Amino acid sequence: MPHPNARALTGRIALADGSVLRGVGFGASGAQAGELCFNTAMTGYQEILTDPSYAGQIVTFTFPHIGNVGANAEDEEGGTAAALGCVTREVPTAPSNWRSAGRFADWMSARGLIGVGGVDTRRLTRLIRGKGAPHAVIAHAADGVFDEAALVAQARAFAGLVGADLARDVTAPEAYAWADGGWRWPGGYGGEDAAPPRPGRRRVVAIDYGAKRNILRRLVEAGCEVHVLPAGATAAQVRALDPDGLFLSNGPGDPAATAEYAAPMIREIIEQTPIAVFGICLGHQMLGLALGARTVKMNHGHHGANHPVKDLETGKVEIVSMNHGFAVDAQTLPTGVIETHVSLFDGSNCGLKVAGRPVFSVQHHPEASPGPHDSHYLFDRFVSAMG
Repeated sequence: MPHPNARALTGRIALADGSVLRGVGFGASGAQAGELCFNTAMTGYQEILTDPSYAGQIVTFTFPHIGNVGANAEDEEGGTAAALGCVTREVPTAPSNWRSAGRFADWMSARGLIGVGGVDTRRLTRLIRGKGAPHAVIAHAADGVFDEAALVAQARAFAGLVGADLARDVTAPEAYAWADGGWRWPGGYGGEDAAPPRPGRRRVVAIDYGAKRNILRRLVEAGCEVHVLPAGATAAQVRALDPDGLFLSNGPGDPAATAEYAAPMIREIIEQTPIAVFGICLGHQMLGLALGARTVKMNHGHHGANHPVKDLETGKVEIVSMNHGFAVDAQTLPTGVIETHVSLFDGSNCGLKVAGRPVFSVQHHPEASPGPHDSHYLFDRFVSAMG
């Protein structure tokens, strides 16, 4: 029997196993197939949905109240939306926050993002944890009419993220310079109250595999002159900028696929150019692959702002932000490459360094500040390594 208020249930989540969850659609209309993951962060829904690392994914928010502080342009991490859409427990309400410039649903609609609210997100989260991140379709139709069998078939036809090089889809089309620093009251980003450039700045080339804006801001705050190159940049293009350091950014997709062209470039820089190298997230995985390690697909990945990571060198535990579905296999790290950080949730690798060289990386996001400043030292470490 159809639900008596089926026409009011204008959203659907269809899974490849044949399950269909019904809810209230918001944001853009249509249907999108992708990998369904969950994120445990209590804030930052705009940053999450515009983080290029979420390309090809549908985000289930475990925190029930999403959208209640509205939307504004300053909270975006990329120029366009990266995720396909989101699933929420509560249907977003009217915003109540002094920084709000509009409704969350309107912001989503303008960026082609599909939302479905009123869904049992606890059930979805338990399913993902137990069986792994499923292939799914998120759909919104104002009339509440869906061909659910076709949505399930669309989910089953999704190719998945294994083997997918998505960095080329989200990288910058051409090189550019980045100069904005952190947010400051009352001018915001790059306002009149922004910190002046530090003397003796270090020149950094940042490879954009899907770089978050706040990573670039943190590099500037740490004293770097930042030049961004697209994901497919060559070692010659990096050297042409005469950098003191090379930064490898976050990004989406299967690291092994992106490494087919990225790893040789990184390896050449490490072997032939005496500069510091620092990687975050996909950049960490790119560095691991370039050094000879392997990566593996995780069951459901790490997505959230409350992950404990231990620094094995200091014994310090940091609360960090995570967003990754693949991980470096620590058992494959070659001689001379040292594991520096591990997740206290599952023991997976979260950091590495090359012995005796200013080359290191972390899986987590030190710029996202959930600690709030537990991991900011990594940017200062990078600058010091360029000394």
